[in-house]
Amino acid sequence: MDQTMNGQRLEMSPESDPATRSCAIAPPGGYHALLQEGTLVPFHCQPNGEGVVQPYPRSPKLLRKIAESQKISEEQLLKRLEDLETERNITMAHIQSLKNRKANLSRSTEVMKHEVKEKFEVLRSVLQKDEQAVLDSLELDCRETSTRLDQVLKEWDQHLAQVQKSITITQNNLGQSGEAGGDVQSDQENLSHKKTEAAEAEIRLNEERFEKLLKTLYSIYKDLKAQLQRKTLLLDSSHVMIDRETCHRQITVTREGQGMCFSGSTQSSPEHPLQFDKVCCALGSVAGTTGRRYWEADVRCCSAWAVGVAYGCIERKGRNKGAKLGRNRNSWCVELRDGRLLAWHNDRHMACHNGPAAPGRVGIWLNYDKGKLAFYDAETMKILQEFSAVLAPVFDRVHHQFTEPLYPAFRFLRPPAGHMWPGHMAIWDISTLS
Repeated sequence: MDQTMNGQRLEMSPESDPATRSCAIAPPGGYHALLQEGTLVPFHCQPNGEGVVQPYPRSPKLLRKIAESQKISEEQLLKRLEDLETERNITMAHIQSLKNRKANLSRSTEVMKHEVKEKFEVLRSVLQKDEQAVLDSLELDCRETSTRLDQVLKEWDQHLAQVQKSITITQNNLGQSGEAGGDVQSDQENLSHKKTEAAEAEIRLNEERFEKLLKTLYSIYKDLKAQLQRKTLLLDSSHVMIDRETCHRQITVTREGQGMCFSGSTQSSPEHPLQFDKVCCALGSVAGTTGRRYWEADVRCCSAWAVGVAYGCIERKGRNKGAKLGRNRNSWCVELRDGRLLAWHNDRHMACHNGPAAPGRVGIWLNYDKGKLAFYDAETMKILQEFSAVLAPVFDRVHHQFTEPLYPAFRFLRPPAGHMWPGHMAIWDISTLS
């Protein structure tokens, strides 16, 4: 831009022009600006295209950095794509595996059904053979008895024929000469009265043997029915061990950990925090926290006992109700005391539905998820007592579900007067399905 001063023309460079310079430097505060391709451009330089500052060319270093960043991004995308393809292949393989399992499910079930049918067919075959043998035995008894009766009947028929013959002769010779009368008299003397022999009364079916057979079959039926019921529970059988650390000092645990002996003397072992110090109790080593479990306690050698389950929070110290099975909210049990079998929980009890004799083995079935607990006479599979939400009013339960891990629990009770203290209690080995 040219200017005149004192008659001389001055040439000024564009950089010295304030207007131009104002467009080349950063705008003052309050000016609005536009960022174009990384360059700050003042708005007051925008109108009519005049005073627009062109962006500076990007440096080679910046271009290389941008290119490298784009190159790394592509590598990441490729890696991501590779990972996704791998995940897809794994997912497709897993889906195919699930489909194969589903396809094999029906086949496996059919194989299992076939094997079960074979086992029941063997049972039916044994029963049918035994039934046929019993029927054949009855038939043989019937034939033998019938043969003996036929022999006796034949003898009586012969005797009847002789009697009839004598009657006929006597009738034909009535009114004849004395000689004929002598023949009649001779025939009557030869015909004697036939007496009933005592052996004839014994010729009959062996009814005593038949009654024994019916009783035996009924006993077999009860045992078979009990075993079939027990079969379902044995599917939930679990291995139970006694936790030595919880045992009272007068309880000695056997080497295999499944038997307990009560001793009158106190052991000198140091007291453990989990040990019952006053109540003669012991707990199992493994708690139930889910699913179903079944075990059996052999109490034949005890005259007073209690078996059941308890939360781990049951009290271990002292002799109050908090440490006794069934006398608190943390334990459930059945116990035999003074000849009475009772079910206890929350310090309330009910009489068990047992027969005149106390059970020799007690089965305990726990369904933790459903909040159910049942006690059985393991020899007859008769239910002694059930604990569930249905019985909540009876035992005043505060919940219908179990809330903590449940441990098998055992207790030796004081025996009735005149009886010795119980000597032995054991967990029955049901792995042999005896």
